[in-house]
Amino acid sequence: MVLLSPPIAHTPYDGSSKPFNIGVRPLDIKDWVEVDNNLSAYLNEKARHYRDDRQQVIVSEETSVEAQSEVLHLLSEHVCKCYPDIYRQTESSIDILDGQFHVALNDQSLPPLAIAAQLVQEDLVLMSPSPDGWRLVAASLCFPSAWNLLEKFGHPLHKVHGPVPGFGTGTRNASVIDRMFDNLRPEQPVLRWNWSLHEDGQLHHPTSHSGSESRFGNGDIGGHVFLRVERQTLRKLPKTGDIVFTVRIYLDPLEVLEKMPDGAQLAAAIDEQLSVFSSEQESYKGLVGERQRLSERLNCIIASHRA
Repeated sequence: MVLLSPPIAHTPYDGSSKPFNIGVRPLDIKDWVEVDNNLSAYLNEKARHYRDDRQQVIVSEETSVEAQSEVLHLLSEHVCKCYPDIYRQTESSIDILDGQFHVALNDQSLPPLAIAAQLVQEDLVLMSPSPDGWRLVAASLCFPSAWNLLEKFGHPLHKVHGPVPGFGTGTRNASVIDRMFDNLRPEQPVLRWNWSLHEDGQLHHPTSHSGSESRFGNGDIGGHVFLRVERQTLRKLPKTGDIVFTVRIYLDPLEVLEKMPDGAQLAAAIDEQLSVFSSEQESYKGLVGERQRLSERLNCIIASHRA
């Protein structure tokens, strides 16, 4: 898909949000979701996945419908209030961008969470408390970053995070996340960042990399590298007590750092963080065999700022 190229919105790879750290911070509710010039492209891509592979991107347990409806109500109200030039609500629908998109709020062919996800660029995941911890009970996930929704559906958090080094069942991080979910207050949502390096600018990446293939082109210097940033929010629903997890993807080619005033510092920060990955972390991020080539590419960016 083709995305516009606005100035980079977020740079958590500057060292402020290190990989494999929980790192949540308070979020002002008015900033719950973000809308930019790529809204049409994201919504069109979601519509394509809803049409072509719906069973792969939408899951829903019947017992979660009440909480899903609560998300739909809160998100509809939020976007119309915070972005009145983009969203207009009628009695039973929301028009987006002067009618370019029309979302029927009572569409019986979709679960409520999937209707809500048609409004925004974010993917939506619903977590519900259970005796085994917080469980993934519904989702609209069109833009995964190397994970498969059907493999995670119905599982508690410690199993959802099982492949992530240091976050699986029985780890300290798994316990911390469970407590964080338990203690989250409806009036105080939270925000966290994640970032990774990918070989293309595609939003839909449901499979992880084996590490055996050359992901970033050929030669001694890595090419075709994209910065993939995830803006993640957690909000506890005031009525049902479930938690809605939003994930917004931002994509930028690595060479954009060549044009940024602080691009050298950002490239150096990325290189430093990659250098301390354990072999397990490197494998999880799909960087086995690519670490040195990426370092060479990042150092070329640093050198371009000195020229």
